[in-house]
Amino acid sequence: MAIGKLFLVFLCMAMVIGLAKSIEFTEKDLASNESLWDLYERWRSHHTVSRDLSEKRRRFNVFKSNVHHIHLVNQMDKPYKLKLNEFADVTNHEFRNSYSSNVKHRRAIRGSRPSTGFMHGKADSTLPASVDWRKQGAVSGVKNQGQCGSCWAFSTVVGVEGINKIRTGRLVSLSEQELVDCDREKDNSGCNGGLMADAYDFITTHGGLTAENMYPYKARDGKCDVAKMNAPVVTIDGHENVPPNDENALMKAVANQPVSVAIDASGTDMQFYSEGVFTGNCGTELDHGVAVVGYGTTLDGTKYWIVRNSWGPEWGEQGYIRMQRDVEAKEGLCGIAMEASYPIKLSSDDPKSAAKDEL
Repeated sequence: MAIGKLFLVFLCMAMVIGLAKSIEFTEKDLASNESLWDLYERWRSHHTVSRDLSEKRRRFNVFKSNVHHIHLVNQMDKPYKLKLNEFADVTNHEFRNSYSSNVKHRRAIRGSRPSTGFMHGKADSTLPASVDWRKQGAVSGVKNQGQCGSCWAFSTVVGVEGINKIRTGRLVSLSEQELVDCDREKDNSGCNGGLMADAYDFITTHGGLTAENMYPYKARDGKCDVAKMNAPVVTIDGHENVPPNDENALMKAVANQPVSVAIDASGTDMQFYSEGVFTGNCGTELDHGVAVVGYGTTLDGTKYWIVRNSWGPEWGEQGYIRMQRDVEAKEGLCGIAMEASYPIKLSSDDPKSAAKDEL
């Protein structure tokens, strides 16, 4: 791959998400090594983790450190809470090395992105105080990317599903696997990462995206099924980039439809996020594609984004995280305002909109 194109490869975080819920614990569980070991055994059983004895002992020490971190943070006066989840015996260093990739230098090579025609000049004064596209039926159920760096595909699909519902009145679950297998014309690389803007270009160029039940997700790279790719059920007419480093511009976009964004999701608190408005420490080393599907304000006045993740419904708030909005940094919390884009759809007609494809 030419160095000039390297920046386009966006390796997102490939999470291993189980179906089990998080394990609760109390002060009593932290009282001794014996009680912590019992907690670890309970966690292992809950998440069906298999370790040999030597690895199990080493992982117990990691688990113990993570439990104490979660407990410490939850005792603080923070607007969010953490929980024991699938990553409880993984160090943050391992978490970062295994599930993220620094794309900051690649963005620097690419330079600024055009954002002409952004939202057709809609005035900020007309924006609603809060938006939740889930309540409008424009967001499908939370999905699970598994052990595949395909978050870019999931983020893209949220955008297409959302604008299709808004324009046609139909919410159709679309195929991430088609993007993983077939979108190789620029520098998107399936389970090795990609960019949402490039995926929108692929969907536009190839006449749409097929249904998930037609081309189901496998959480691994596969050979492109051309017949399925050539049977689209939803089309778009292009995409636009949100002006970077501008949360007001991102708010304007989200007021109109779900929007694809990239964030730095490699921090320890993000690793164990459970609920509340996330205000934790994070940088702008973008490593994960997600989608903003709304925004709002808590009763105490804290502004937040509603962010749909692709780590399954057991992570966070049923698969979502609320992230603090309108922060001092121009990039937004965790860089959420740096790399936002959304699809354009002008028509209310699609090649196929069979009832069996609807959610």
